[in-house]
Amino acid sequence: MSAESTPPEPGIPRDPRPGGPRRRRGPRRKALLVTAWIAAGVLLLGGTGATVLYLKLNGNLRSVDIDAILGGDRPEKGAGGSRNLLVLGSDSRSGGNRELGGGRDDGTSRSDTAMVVHLYRDHRRAAVVSIPRDTLVDRPECTGPDGRDHPAATDVMFNSAYATGGAACAVKTVESLSGLRMDHYLEIDFSGFQRLVDALGGVRVTTARDIRDPESHLDLTAGTHTLDGRQALGLVRTRHGVGDGSDLGRIQLQQSFVKALAAQVQDVGLLGNPKKLYDLADTATKSVTTDSGLGSVNSLMSFAAGLRDVDAARLRMVTMPVVYDPADGNRVLVEKAKARQVWDALKDDRAVPPGAVEGTADGEADGVVGGPEAGTAP
Repeated sequence: MSAESTPPEPGIPRDPRPGGPRRRRGPRRKALLVTAWIAAGVLLLGGTGATVLYLKLNGNLRSVDIDAILGGDRPEKGAGGSRNLLVLGSDSRSGGNRELGGGRDDGTSRSDTAMVVHLYRDHRRAAVVSIPRDTLVDRPECTGPDGRDHPAATDVMFNSAYATGGAACAVKTVESLSGLRMDHYLEIDFSGFQRLVDALGGVRVTTARDIRDPESHLDLTAGTHTLDGRQALGLVRTRHGVGDGSDLGRIQLQQSFVKALAAQVQDVGLLGNPKKLYDLADTATKSVTTDSGLGSVNSLMSFAAGLRDVDAARLRMVTMPVVYDPADGNRVLVEKAKARQVWDALKDDRAVPPGAVEGTADGEADGVVGGPEAGTAP
């Protein structure tokens, strides 16, 4: 079965609903954003002078030379020090992911989660834009990791880009969709995500109501919980435990979890516990794949240094504006005018206009899970 013919998943209603992600206020706390869970241990370890450990961590990293594959036909880099990072969560069912994925191994992976992280040029603010996996897009021609060329395709699911041509094709599709240059890319799969959460000692979240989803192995009562790796994976993957059963509701859970995860990395007390620091760094570097520009401990340290001063109160998390497809209730379409406002704002290093994400489909899961909350939007 081709990626373009992936059977639709049930549960997404046809009619768009008003309301987008709402801004909330919360305590101001320093965070390392989405990459904190990878870079924090590496960043701190870099000052220890532990050469042997450093080399081991460096050898853990896997990287893909995105720049060489994509060539020069790409958007220009952002001016003045702003940066864009594409974070992918892949849903491979191979190896250790088969049991966690809950599906058969068909030899392919798809980008189950996709977030564009824009670090503003002042390095004190950031915006994160989630791209729904079920969005119908025009995928550009791209070259896969095996060197095979794949022709362009129209009206295909966004996550089919990764299944078709790997990370480079996903990056090219995001750049075509947004007009933004992705300076870096980072990927983590099911088992890597679970190992990382367990290495942190779990992540603390608060649920506003019971969440039960047998398909995601999730059974949480309303209240505060410290989730282990399996529970955390169930939370960020659940479609049917909250909201309307759509991918949009799941995205809101993922965004809330990212905030809680960033705070957990900060609060874990790594400086006073060298073994925990090393164990976390070892797990993190084994769990991710990056572009070649982040494919060394030094590069990760440098990138993380640019994120250290980002305050969670200045972290804006939104979903790319979409509407439900009137022809297929299991798919969504880009709300082009509003999406253009989001991408143009980031291209110009401006704040995302509040109106750009209002009145679009949102999945109705807002407020189900809380964690450290962002306040003023950048």
